[in-house]
Amino acid sequence: MIETTSNATANDPAAKSVNEESSVESTPGSDDAASSAMPKEETTRGRMGNLKGVRIAGTGSYVPDRIVTNEDLAALGCDSDWIVRRTGILQRRHAEPDQATSDLCYEAALRCLENANVSVDEIDLILVATITPDHPTPSTACHLQRRLGAVAPAMDIGAACAGFMYALVTGAQFVSNGNARNVLVIGADLMSRTVDPDDKKTYPLFGDAAGAALLVPSTKDTCQSSECNDATNASEIPSDGLLAYQLGSEGCGGEMLCIPAGGSRDPIKSGSEPSVSSYLQMDGRGVFKWAVRVFDESAKDVLRAANVTSDQLGLVVLHQANQRIIDSAVSDLNVPPEKVFVNLDKYGNTSGASIPLALDEAARDGRLKEGDLLLLCGFGAGLAWGTALLRW
Repeated sequence: MIETTSNATANDPAAKSVNEESSVESTPGSDDAASSAMPKEETTRGRMGNLKGVRIAGTGSYVPDRIVTNEDLAALGCDSDWIVRRTGILQRRHAEPDQATSDLCYEAALRCLENANVSVDEIDLILVATITPDHPTPSTACHLQRRLGAVAPAMDIGAACAGFMYALVTGAQFVSNGNARNVLVIGADLMSRTVDPDDKKTYPLFGDAAGAALLVPSTKDTCQSSECNDATNASEIPSDGLLAYQLGSEGCGGEMLCIPAGGSRDPIKSGSEPSVSSYLQMDGRGVFKWAVRVFDESAKDVLRAANVTSDQLGLVVLHQANQRIIDSAVSDLNVPPEKVFVNLDKYGNTSGASIPLALDEAARDGRLKEGDLLLLCGFGAGLAWGTALLRW
């Protein structure tokens, strides 16, 4: 996502309705300095919920070896300074021609299981969030299940950049309800395969990666000590689970981020050129405005539902789409930069892999401590989003 009208669909009526709505941005008032003030009650845009008795036992990630720098893209006519100034991206990873999404999933899964000290035969469910599957069918999750040698149901979830959040909430339902003990949730995409190399303002934005998290049961009930970030109302804050989450979609803006060709609407026929583009099309400016708005609104909804204030957060991990989106979004919550994890500069926008990749790096870098309150938010094509507050 980037503020540009390259390949824009701004003339689309549905996209316009979202753009016009999102162009009206709130101006911070004089009382916004009090970061702990709870947002006013208002109608939420997405569906709210909470899930107890579940935690993340381990994470893992994998990125291809091939590093593509901004300077490497200069040969294609891309302006390195423009990329940094508008996005914050310095480099990204591209998969080799013989690598598919399931290959990256497999490597991330192995790292995750090792980190969680869980064996393959203990996996009860495999969920893969991706929009770049190995094949239209079978699912990438089934490819992964076969390669791992797991005896577990497996399915894909397609919600683009919000995919991992949708998969995380889905997997947490199984654990919280007592229907699974070990759910492997993976976000993975090979976005380099979806963008047009001749599109100088879109091609530099995306990279390839996979990230994984293992969801398991937790027996903790409420937070009773200093582990609760010294909250004054500590005994009222659950000590585990998704303390609050919101999933939502605004399909009226679907044309703002889409790949027109390749589905049943416009199938690609053998030996002929598609009537519409088979590359990702993006109204960057409209998506930028929408992303900032949807994070601000959904984050406040989630914090309010959990009775948590922004100053109690240990870490914020957003979809790594654009540094300017991240900066603008978190400033509205008065969250200091040191509490916001960013690896966009190294990997670019990796779509469904973005959040679990950042989550794994944050854990390995020591940025997450047991008991920390963690705010996650994914947003993108659909238009769809998922925001969740959980305790590490």
